Amino acid sequence: MERKLLKRLVAWKDSKNRAPLLLYGARQVGKTYLALDFGKRYYKNCVYFNLEDSFEISSIFERDFDPERIVRELSVKSGQNIFKNDTLIILDEIQSCERALTSLKYFCEKSPEYHIIAAGSLLGVALNREKYSFPVGKVEILTLYPLDFEEFLHATGNIDMSVLIREKYSENSEFSLHKTAMDLYKKYLIVGGMPRAVLEYIEKQDYNYIIASQKNINDSYLADMAKYATPHETTKIMAAFNSIPAQLAKDNRKFQYKVIKSGARSYDYETPLDWLKSSGIIIKCVKVNEAKLPLLAFVDNASFKVYMLDPGLLNSKLAIPPSIILSDNPSFNNFKGAITENYVASALLNSGNIPYYWESQGKAEIDFVIQDKNGAIIPIEVKSANNVKAKSLSVFISKYKPDYSIRISSKNFGFENGIKSVPLYAVFC
Repeated sequence: MERKLLKRLVAWKDSKNRAPLLLYGARQVGKTYLALDFGKRYYKNCVYFNLEDSFEISSIFERDFDPERIVRELSVKSGQNIFKNDTLIILDEIQSCERALTSLKYFCEKSPEYHIIAAGSLLGVALNREKYSFPVGKVEILTLYPLDFEEFLHATGNIDMSVLIREKYSENSEFSLHKTAMDLYKKYLIVGGMPRAVLEYIEKQDYNYIIASQKNINDSYLADMAKYATPHETTKIMAAFNSIPAQLAKDNRKFQYKVIKSGARSYDYETPLDWLKSSGIIIKCVKVNEAKLPLLAFVDNASFKVYMLDPGLLNSKLAIPPSIILSDNPSFNNFKGAITENYVASALLNSGNIPYYWESQGKAEIDFVIQDKNGAIIPIEVKSANNVKAKSLSVFISKYKPDYSIRISSKNFGFENGIKSVPLYAVFC
């Protein structure tokens, strides 16, 4: 499975001002596989250490922060020579060893010739909770997400399809293979982008195996909650996590604490939600009161929506039969909008956009608002079907006069009256 982030890793390797790299991401999104694949393809040799599995490896970082000594002992432990500039050192589950994280500062300052990638599934949680001494300014940070739809197309042998989709997106011209692309999109909604689920789809083409792998991933997230939080905290984290389907079932999708538990208050669940966000399991989409530059200056942190990181994991949690999604069965209509929104939120995040939403005194609401690389504020309206009539987008355009607007739906490509029509399968563009 070719990952887009591989190009960023190659650029990091070739950088003259390279610092140790921290690879963020939720559990089982493929961080370890990506790092190992990168090491084997672009270095003479690669040494891997899991800091969670071995107390002996962790103890190497306890004595002092001398990079040369640390490397010598890691070399002996691995049974391989570690060469400057030619060996990739992978420190996995680095959140298990605070001293190893701190040591990255000294590798940056004293021995930048060593190439180090540190990864951790719950690194964000550890940094927030344990107040680790983070090597600010001494590391580079990249985040890996589940496979997006384009990576899914590549993994399933549909590379040419992704190329054509990008061409039609640029041209705003209708795509003759629209129906075929929509069918592949529906399969992605079921499978999602977790590498294990995609592998099951490629090898077995049996949705039962895919659903089982997704359930295991969701269960592993629950196990992490119990492992890295107190029993009292775990109960609240699980309750917040398990409320996501009910939160998305509401018409406006806005997160409400009372859905978790009757009488629940924000101060009871702010920390559990921060835990879920720091672990990478959820996407928090915050409301902006004004769609002006910079969006961050106009956020209303009290109003937000919560989506799951991966559409496949959400479907697994909802237990919607794959046949219902593939056939567009009318019984799917009640939750189709929520799943579609979740898919778009994850696709936007994966492509480097921070998704916000906009609301005007309860009279109009735009599903997503993004700030592009040029500073333009772009409204994004999401429709799960062909019905694209919407008053909210007209209200937004009248108020803010954006350069253009985006409407994501099951309709083909097009551009009319300043609105760019983007099919659901082309959000990665």
